[in-house]
Amino acid sequence: MPNNEPQLILSIPSGMITATSLGVSGLAWHRSPGSGKYFKGRAVFALLALKDGRPDFSYLDEGQWRDAMADTLSALEKTEQGKRTKTALSNNAFAVTPIDAFKSVHLIKTGGEALTMENGVEVARFENSGPVPDGMSPNEVARAAGQIEPRERLPRLYLVIAPIEIVVLSTLTPQEYAWYATHRPGKLFRQVVFTEIRADQPQLAAEAVFDSAREEMLQKTYKKTKTIVSGECFNSIPFTSWVGYDRREEGGLYIGDARRLTLWRFPERIPHAWTRALG
Repeated sequence: MPNNEPQLILSIPSGMITATSLGVSGLAWHRSPGSGKYFKGRAVFALLALKDGRPDFSYLDEGQWRDAMADTLSALEKTEQGKRTKTALSNNAFAVTPIDAFKSVHLIKTGGEALTMENGVEVARFENSGPVPDGMSPNEVARAAGQIEPRERLPRLYLVIAPIEIVVLSTLTPQEYAWYATHRPGKLFRQVVFTEIRADQPQLAAEAVFDSAREEMLQKTYKKTKTIVSGECFNSIPFTSWVGYDRREEGGLYIGDARRLTLWRFPERIPHAWTRALG
């Protein structure tokens, strides 16, 4: 059902920003199978802050190859004039939208059902730092990130959703991984969206590859991450495999940059309609 008031929604991992009067749920249904414009697969929708009909944030610098703010204002204006949806930015929007602009976050299933996550909570604040040395040990990463070193380091699985889709085996905690991903030389993420998934799922990759990577992580204690799946993997891993889905463990959707990490947890009660919806 149309929301009437123009809203601005960032879709992850596609990196598209849409101005729309449909609201989050309406836009999700607009993209679902059987609709006029069907985008196959799941998405994370971030509702962006507006004030007086304008973005209540500034885009991060991206080299002036486009005028992101002007394009966004134009899309909002056309929505106010009656268009149900209007693309503001068609690509690379996640990297230039500050995470402070996220008002709410929603998991969108292929069938068009939307699940609203609990409001983001800051779980780590990182001190400003310049270039970091290569070859840091996991405990050195913990200290650099201002985190307490864990008593033991067991391999964890992280599904990175943006800026690229990969499954990473890592001995780092979520807070350490966010710091490392936004500071590591040569492989720097400006911002990152990821979740921890259960580490008892060798079917996510060839079992031999998984076991080999796990053994390497256990033997080479200095090694911090090992990519085991690269490419479109967000749609292949069920939400029920995310750590935090049943709220028995700390987890959910992590969104961070070089300064801080926020956690958007699953709601205490997940609607039956969302659970049963297509993919």
